[in-house]
Amino acid sequence: MTALRASIVVPALNEGEQIGVFLQRLEESVTLPVEVLIVVDTPSDTTLAGIEKYSSTQHQILGVVSEFPKGPANAIRYGISRSSCEVVVITMADGSDDPRVIDDLIRLIERGCAVAAASRYMAGGQQIGGPRFKKLLSRNASRALWLVLGVGTHDSTNSFKAYSKNFIDQVGIESDKGFELGLELVAKAHRSGRMIAEVPTIWIDRMVGESNFQLRRWLPQYLRWFFYAFGSKLTK
Repeated sequence: MTALRASIVVPALNEGEQIGVFLQRLEESVTLPVEVLIVVDTPSDTTLAGIEKYSSTQHQILGVVSEFPKGPANAIRYGISRSSCEVVVITMADGSDDPRVIDDLIRLIERGCAVAAASRYMAGGQQIGGPRFKKLLSRNASRALWLVLGVGTHDSTNSFKAYSKNFIDQVGIESDKGFELGLELVAKAHRSGRMIAEVPTIWIDRMVGESNFQLRRWLPQYLRWFFYAFGSKLTK
């Protein structure tokens, strides 16, 4: 069997049979051998039934029930803890992320980067749809980190990223609420002097179902890690 190159961790909530559409796109786009861990909070989540109906053609796909408290950050943390590869990719189950860039993200981590971001805001990237206020905050926060601190990505706030698992083990994950985990790890990589890279991506708001993003509830956590990035260099 070909050795796996990465673990793809996908937090999901009641995607039902729509998860099959996501998995089909993933398998059409990702050519490297990977495992896909789709993490849900409860055994009754409809995503699990959708996974059972899907027949994989090339990747190892596993539905996983988190043993951590509910919420996307903890689902991602649990998926990372269950992953078997040195490279971990985080992407969303709603189909908004473009899986065609996953191979490139994996290779950037293999070349020594701690974080590889799929960037909506660099040249060649695009963001289509989504709440205007959320887009404004995300773009401007990422722009400030790029221009003022020289953080190695134009899109620090995007959850669609790849990581070195060794880096994660070194710095740890403190996020336990929403999708602020991606910003936390960028901030820690920057302050640790670790390499951050990016590739352009096109993000399209989901066409089926409703987004589970809760801006008002999670905004304080984003602000925490945004200002954390401006701190002094971290030492081992």
